[in-house]
Amino acid sequence: MNLSNLLKIALRAILRNKTRALLTMLGIIIGISAVITMLSLGEGVKLGMTSEFSSMGTNSIMVMPARQQRGGVDMGNSTSKSLDEKDLAALKKSCPHVAAFSPSVTSGAQMVYGSRNHSGSVQGCSPAYLSINNYSLERGLMFTDQDVKVYSKVCVIGKTIVDELFPDGTNPVGQTIRFGNIPMKVIGVLKEKGQGSFGNDADDIALVPYTTVQKRFLGINYFQMLEASAVSQEASEAAATEITHTLRATHGIGNPDDDDFEVRTMDELLTSMNSMMSMLTLLLTAIASISLIVGGIGIMNIMYVTVTERTREIGLRMAIGARQRDILLQFLLESVVLSLIGGLIGILLGILLSYVLATAIQSGGDMPISFVLSYSAIGLSFVVCVAVGVFFGWYPAKKAAGLDPIQAIRYE
Repeated sequence: MNLSNLLKIALRAILRNKTRALLTMLGIIIGISAVITMLSLGEGVKLGMTSEFSSMGTNSIMVMPARQQRGGVDMGNSTSKSLDEKDLAALKKSCPHVAAFSPSVTSGAQMVYGSRNHSGSVQGCSPAYLSINNYSLERGLMFTDQDVKVYSKVCVIGKTIVDELFPDGTNPVGQTIRFGNIPMKVIGVLKEKGQGSFGNDADDIALVPYTTVQKRFLGINYFQMLEASAVSQEASEAAATEITHTLRATHGIGNPDDDDFEVRTMDELLTSMNSMMSMLTLLLTAIASISLIVGGIGIMNIMYVTVTERTREIGLRMAIGARQRDILLQFLLESVVLSLIGGLIGILLGILLSYVLATAIQSGGDMPISFVLSYSAIGLSFVVCVAVGVFFGWYPAKKAAGLDPIQAIRYE
């Protein structure tokens, strides 16, 4: 008996019991759709993060205080006071592969203008912050190095703050906003940037000279972080090495294990994030794959039932000349067809779910994500469906092929 006839017989047998076939395929459908959804969302998040990090500047470098430990308790980075003006001066002098540095200090503040108010944070920085983080001005000016030296009470604000405090269309430039009890003159407005890394609003930002935040807001003389940009993406590693060696020299550190700072390039951060997302995606995919095993067991179970129900049919086929190989192939094909149909439905459902979830997450602004159709996941799904059909259908098919024709015909 040729393969096309066996396939027709398998399809007719499945269509005779549509409800049972659908319930049998349910485990495969859920498993395949879950696997495709997890893989697609994982790839989408990685692509979204890559795009977000690229928008921040692929040659960006962050220098942070090392995490502090007290009595075995992790106190975080912010408790360290290891970065200050002495370090900044040494870095500017000793790092030819670094194009710009900007100290970073942040303070929470209630911003008030007239009867309007907005709760946000003040980002203390230097004028180089714009180029390092790919910001540009829509109107007005950026504060200068002279403003930094004299702790000027000036600020440059983002579109979100403009919308919150000046909803009537008033030009913010020249107006005075009160940050808590401190009046600050608006001298510039940033161009809209949209969603930032990890879903934050990149336009909800108020830039102020870092010395102003240090002296007037926080009362400190150290930096919470240093941001820098290499002269090019290719020079990022060389720049990071220069920064590391310079800080070890200024801090008198001989053993790298004693470093009281951390230097991170954008490539390192992206690699670390991608590694974490890959592990998470793999874990979720492994959990989703359990449904495939359940679906395979369902196919095996229903094939056992099918063999029992069609024992006389098997005996008649063998009596009129069907070989054991034909019977084996017939029931194996039924198992594979069941698995493939379930897999096809699961693939379509997985693509739909991936699109819907990616769109919902993107519109919600929870995290950077893009819709990615994972063709490798779809191809793998087909392979898995065939493998599940063969693996779980083999034993029932073997049992059917091993029936004694005479006993099978006499079976009630």
